[in-house]
Amino acid sequence: MSETAEEIKSIPLQEVHIALGAKMVPFAGYLMPVRYSSDIEEHMAVRNAAGMFDVSHMGEFILKGPKALDVIQQLTTNDASVLPIGKVQYTALTNPTGGIIDDLLVYHTGEEEYYIVVNASNIEKDKAWFLKHVPASGAEFKDVSEQTCLFAVQGPKAYQVLEKLTTHPVAAMEYYTCVRTELAGYKNVLIAATGYTGAGGFEVYVPNEIAKDVWAKLMQAGEAVGMKPVGLGARDTLRLEMGYCLYGNDISDTTSPLEAGLGWITKFNKTFTASDILQQQKAAGITRSLIGFEMVERGIPRGHYELADASGNKIGEVTSGTQSPCLGIGIGMGYVEKQYSKVDTEIFVNIRGKLIKAKVVKFPFVKK
Repeated sequence: MSETAEEIKSIPLQEVHIALGAKMVPFAGYLMPVRYSSDIEEHMAVRNAAGMFDVSHMGEFILKGPKALDVIQQLTTNDASVLPIGKVQYTALTNPTGGIIDDLLVYHTGEEEYYIVVNASNIEKDKAWFLKHVPASGAEFKDVSEQTCLFAVQGPKAYQVLEKLTTHPVAAMEYYTCVRTELAGYKNVLIAATGYTGAGGFEVYVPNEIAKDVWAKLMQAGEAVGMKPVGLGARDTLRLEMGYCLYGNDISDTTSPLEAGLGWITKFNKTFTASDILQQQKAAGITRSLIGFEMVERGIPRGHYELADASGNKIGEVTSGTQSPCLGIGIGMGYVEKQYSKVDTEIFVNIRGKLIKAKVVKFPFVKK
């Protein structure tokens, strides 16, 4: 179903991005900057120095109270009980049939308080799922998505940008940790050593009313390292080079965490939605698997292209694909029958009726 103009929301800094020359496109119900200069230029800025994304379309929830952890344990696949305050966890919500409602981040931000970050396209669905289970528990749930801007400062020099604006030792922050600290003259800003690029860096959560000023100060601080504003085009190629799943492409309500290679965030030392189904699936063995593949012959794989064996028999489908800016070859992800999922297996991508040779590789495509 196509979205009408009325249904598409604007992010708070839309005019800032237009002034920077961004091309704005509808994405997940929001008008978002897809690029400012070129996808490759922005991609390489993040890999080699620093880039900043406005990803304020993402959803943010706060869950707190004595039963907050119980709710998270009941609804998510990972074990949040091991999270000390200041740590972040990648996890998933599952539906009653074992499919993925969403993949998300859980931040342990304080005593009996958790900050939950969800995908933009799933905000309402996830909110409804939490609210369905929260009342019985007595935990307090709040959706702060509309009041929050999220900036991702990514790349090997990202810490040099943030350390100009805060006294917190950001360079020493471990991966998947978070802190509330002063930034750009504002107190209590949530900074996390997380991201969707594999290039290192930080994600910064700020209230809408200070977002424009914080963006401007971060951009100014980034001038010395050549930081560029980066759009969704490069965000997609960066995450793909790491083999990171994109909800709606590589994972969905009909894919299980085990099929998607997310067994590492699926913990059976507790009971969660459909954990019994997933345990049975694990015991029986999955019949299909999400793989990464590189093109051996020239060609660019795209979503929904067929994957085939040497005889042309369909064995699966591409879920995400692109030309890797770092490798200079076509790369992709897709589900295949389990027997074709082993590394170095020869497979073929059906590109406009021609079978183009590829091989299964281990994630990530670009080594950190």
